[in-house]
Amino acid sequence: MKHAVKVRIYPSDEQQVALSKAFGCARWFWNNSLAMTNQIYKETGKGLSQQGMNDRLPALKKEFEWLSEPYSQVLQSVSLNLSRAFINFFEGRAKFPNFKSKQGKQSIQYPQNVQITHEGLKLPKIGIVPAKIHRVLEGKLKTVTLSLASSGKYFASLLFDDGQPEIEQSSQGKAVGIDLGLTHFAITSDGSKFDNPRVLKKRSRNLKRKQQKLSRKVLGSNRRKKARRIVARVHEKIANTRQDFLHKLSRKMVNENQVICLENLAVKNMVKNHNLAKAISDVSWGEFTTMLEYKARVDGKCYVEVDRFFPSSKTCSVCLNQVGSLPIEVRSWQCKNCNTKHDRDVNAAINIRDEGLRILALGTSATAKGGSVSPKVGRRKSSVSKATPNEFGSPIRHAVG
Repeated sequence: MKHAVKVRIYPSDEQQVALSKAFGCARWFWNNSLAMTNQIYKETGKGLSQQGMNDRLPALKKEFEWLSEPYSQVLQSVSLNLSRAFINFFEGRAKFPNFKSKQGKQSIQYPQNVQITHEGLKLPKIGIVPAKIHRVLEGKLKTVTLSLASSGKYFASLLFDDGQPEIEQSSQGKAVGIDLGLTHFAITSDGSKFDNPRVLKKRSRNLKRKQQKLSRKVLGSNRRKKARRIVARVHEKIANTRQDFLHKLSRKMVNENQVICLENLAVKNMVKNHNLAKAISDVSWGEFTTMLEYKARVDGKCYVEVDRFFPSSKTCSVCLNQVGSLPIEVRSWQCKNCNTKHDRDVNAAINIRDEGLRILALGTSATAKGGSVSPKVGRRKSSVSKATPNEFGSPIRHAVG
């Protein structure tokens, strides 16, 4: 099983100059290869392969001697990453590759010949770079990716392979449904509510001041570069605070439950609402679900996504009666069929959990939609799933189809 560890490194002034040259050469080769691929594709209908990009390197190094300064495999990794970017684009997993800018994050990759010492990382043509290794590193080192953040900090992402197979997933244990929101970040089927930290909103005043100071600086001046770095540090602080919250909450959910059920929200479509776009972007639902998914996979637990069109809020979790409409401002409602009073979000989380268990029981990703989620009287309960809800003894019925 492969796992990555990100550590901070502290290169000396000479090493920073060497890394800056390596970043620049990798960025230039990426942009040059991307432009050449686009041109060839327009002329012939076929682009450059990874081998085709590598075959251009000897001639480019003769024409531009400074391309020979960084470690040779750094540029070969650029070809690999660009070819993968095109594959991801044509298979619908990512957008078309963009040209890289000198501003913003910079990165290079070492596929081999990197050693971990008690002093730090020993890199080809760079030497030993001090690193803050904060955990035990286990497995075979595969690749090392060095990056320079906009704030001026250097990091190294170490990819290891411990040689162990992935843990087989099991659904035996507790199950939880999670409903994501804006007022409360997450509402679980057992009634727990986790407040939205609103990280960007809390630091927006400070960010605004720093951005205003940046806008007053002369373009190209050293003071503008310094102000840009200050703004980047504020953004970095916001991102780190948000990720800290997401990591802790996702770890808590995975540790306490065996089956985790959520809705597969279309965040890209939701941010088209200009009134809520900023709040939705700040809350980072997509990143939270990604964390839940990979942490559950590593621990051998089940992560299930329920279709976003599943009427979780409008369905009574006790009798499965579905109301016709439920405006967003209505936060609690009473079922006319069984007279049960529901908290809108908790009820939705329970329905998401039950629908996730139904999907696991049937062994399919098909999700009940529309009126089909409300079973007729006398429909039998499902006893296939071995996952146990958090609320033991709950009268909740699990719809079979």
